[in-house]
Amino acid sequence: MAGTMKALVLKAHGGLDQLSVVTDKPVPDVVPGHVLVRVRASSFNYHDVFTVRGMPGIKVPLPVVIGLDLSGDVAAIGEGVTGWKVGDRVLVNPVNRQKGLVGEMLDGGMAEYCLVSQEQLIPLPDAVTYEQAAALPVAYGTAHRMLITHKTVKAGDKVLVLGASGGVGTATVVLAKMLGAEVIACASGAEKTAKLLQAGADYVVDYKETDFSRWANERYGKPQRRSYAGGVDVVVNFTGGDTWLPSLKCIKRGGILLVCGATAGHDPKEDLRYVWSFEINIKGSNSFYDEDLKALLELVANRRIVPVIDRVVALEGAVDGLRSLEERTVLGKIIVTP
Repeated sequence: MAGTMKALVLKAHGGLDQLSVVTDKPVPDVVPGHVLVRVRASSFNYHDVFTVRGMPGIKVPLPVVIGLDLSGDVAAIGEGVTGWKVGDRVLVNPVNRQKGLVGEMLDGGMAEYCLVSQEQLIPLPDAVTYEQAAALPVAYGTAHRMLITHKTVKAGDKVLVLGASGGVGTATVVLAKMLGAEVIACASGAEKTAKLLQAGADYVVDYKETDFSRWANERYGKPQRRSYAGGVDVVVNFTGGDTWLPSLKCIKRGGILLVCGATAGHDPKEDLRYVWSFEINIKGSNSFYDEDLKALLELVANRRIVPVIDRVVALEGAVDGLRSLEERTVLGKIIVTP
């Protein structure tokens, strides 16, 4: 498919001023084993902020179109592609098994068209909007694997979520509530905490005003070594840093500390005495797979969950949207419709 398209292009690493919307980006040529997707919606993740800044050890081929998450319609099909036809609605798994992530190692979703391997395509049910689908892969896929695929949360569990206002955080709140858990969402600011209650959290803690660990122990009782009384069943901690030790202090005996990231620091102060004294299970979870994304699409189609979307913007408003994400003034996902 010849011609040019609009795209959000990162020219060099640095600040958001290195991003610009161009109108003369060539539409990708369709190659064997690949399809061209007309992008209908794409969403930002904090990973996009890291891509803009540059990450040690990762050499991004610049210039690049950012945006890991995308949904749309099949616009053209390459030689050897089977099982798909032009017009099919699709969600794209951002992971290209040979070359890495779209939006990082390959051009991503912040453009009118995106070339992806046929292996990355997932059928998009009619009952799921493009915007809902684009909210899912990185944030909800990560949360789904952490909570559901690994079977770490069950009905009745008390689940405390740190960083609850971000993409993975809100996804964790939504999925934990769907599983029947009692959810304590930790975030900063009255506006965010109010929105988290609207999203389904049972309790909210403004961690700038209140020590979340002390709050949990005052509400549920201090964890006991000789019994299973006190504390919360699960703490979801993908922040690390100064939040790690307080997390250990409010988990009940036999409880679980879930970790899928370390946004506040990967080398926190540790106290192994809590780990063995309270028989704490520390469970890591990494990435997401097709089965997670297919399961999420089914949950959305059946209206068992509704992805939390902060706002939907045109491509021309994408940089401002990413700035809001960088400044952590959003709750949920920023969706871009190229």
